[in-house]
Amino acid sequence: MKKSDFYYDLPENLIAQSPIEPRDSSRLLVADKATGEFRHAHFYDLPNYLQKGDLLILNDSKVFPARLNPLNFTGEVLLLEQINSTTWECIGKGLKQGREIVFADFLKGKITEILPNGNRLIEFDFTGDFFAILEKVGETPLPHYITQKLDQPARYNTIYADECKRGSAAAPTAGLHFTERTFADLQLKGVDTAHVTLHVGLGTFRPVKTDDISAHQMHSERYSLPPDTAAKINACRARGGRIIAAGTTSCRVLESVARELISPNSPITAASGTTDIFIHPGYNFKLIDALLTNFHLPESTLIMLVSGFLGRERTLAAYSAAIDAGYRFFSFGDAMLVV
Repeated sequence: MKKSDFYYDLPENLIAQSPIEPRDSSRLLVADKATGEFRHAHFYDLPNYLQKGDLLILNDSKVFPARLNPLNFTGEVLLLEQINSTTWECIGKGLKQGREIVFADFLKGKITEILPNGNRLIEFDFTGDFFAILEKVGETPLPHYITQKLDQPARYNTIYADECKRGSAAAPTAGLHFTERTFADLQLKGVDTAHVTLHVGLGTFRPVKTDDISAHQMHSERYSLPPDTAAKINACRARGGRIIAAGTTSCRVLESVARELISPNSPITAASGTTDIFIHPGYNFKLIDALLTNFHLPESTLIMLVSGFLGRERTLAAYSAAIDAGYRFFSFGDAMLVV
């Protein structure tokens, strides 16, 4: 398939520049795979479209202030992935090998290596908790299409983001809609929840540069699926419940783990590692039964993933219906549930 097969026109005024309050008042387009119907709802209606015995899988990675501004030269450093306690892979302007960088009296760094992909390794010099230091000197790196400054950085995190699982440079945006009210209503409905972790890198915004999408090299991201989540997945499958991925990141974790199964009926076990899984039309989904997701950029790997689950034509039809109804798009935009 061609990259252009996943293009659609989006009016600029539908790109959400700020989060909506309360979180669960965002709109929800429900796409029924069996009937082909689209229904318009709000996110607080989500429990009405799930069933007792379903299992909702959430990505609990936390976004951290990954953008740093040097004091001793004009440029920036965007942290991508932690290599060890002092070294990070990063990108940015003015990052020549050997360059020493001052971010604050208590945080300095040095570019130690230029990687084959053009990214850099930076070794930091600091004392204390590195993430606590980042909270003082770093900034949250919002996507390029958001031009307004975010007054409350916490709004670019889910309410269930785990403080011990800081590592995402971009938010798992499907989870931004959840509130305590949503979870209470899901519990009353008999819908269970479980967590996985996938640290979202800025590679999630990397454009597909090949016309033939099968030639695209997918970025790699770190993930983990803990034992208690594996047990809940196995119990859900045994009782005939549905596995619902909250977001493309949760989907990528589940399908990465599932592709290692000896047979489709093999039990899920705890797993961790890195994944570069690229899901697009033609992919055979092995574990998820439903997908909760935001609306994604044209020709992105994310809309290709949704198209792999719903079908390309139905996905583009859903996007067209959302545009006609004035839905808000991208990170701070509205959501879609495919069941």
